[in-house]
Amino acid sequence: MQPSNFNTKRDSLYIKNMVGNSCIRIVQEELERTGFIHILHIELGKAEINYDSQVMNRGTINTILKKNGFELIENKEDKLVEQIKTSVIQLIYYGNNTNSLIRNSDYLSEKLSFPYLHLSKIFSEKTGTTLEKYIILIKIEKIKELISYGDLTLSEISYKMGYSSVQYLSNQFKQITGLSVSDYKNQLHKERKPLSAVI
Repeated sequence: MQPSNFNTKRDSLYIKNMVGNSCIRIVQEELERTGFIHILHIELGKAEINYDSQVMNRGTINTILKKNGFELIENKEDKLVEQIKTSVIQLIYYGNNTNSLIRNSDYLSEKLSFPYLHLSKIFSEKTGTTLEKYIILIKIEKIKELISYGDLTLSEISYKMGYSSVQYLSNQFKQITGLSVSDYKNQLHKERKPLSAVI
């Protein structure tokens, strides 16, 4: 239900830990459940809302989000880091193979309207991890998912994820996880990290 226009305030929310389409659904449902918030637009890491400022404020909105594992981001650089994370996840998880067709640096620069060097610098300062390493870690989690499904060969996964060869993928997988792809495939309980816990 949309709040009445008399006390309606429009706001942009930058939200931490929104890492998948299910997160979008949860955030939308929980905010609209109040009856005082109307979602104008929502995507990974961000929501445009109208809300009744007589009964809601950013503090109460943040409380609702925290109960569901999310959190408002107020700091400008923290917002940019979260935008970088969600952009990387969007490219690797929902990019329909664009990851193998364009360079990650070009994609992030164009999407976020900053030079890649600036994005990389802010990311490293705020997280203690390089942006290149983060991209690799997210790719490895996606590879784990694809291996678990069992629908694609390793060669198909390698192409889909933008690797130049199966050997390159296998080497990187072992370097990051400590397991060969075969060992991972043979695990009864295949360990995967929530994307929000990658760093």
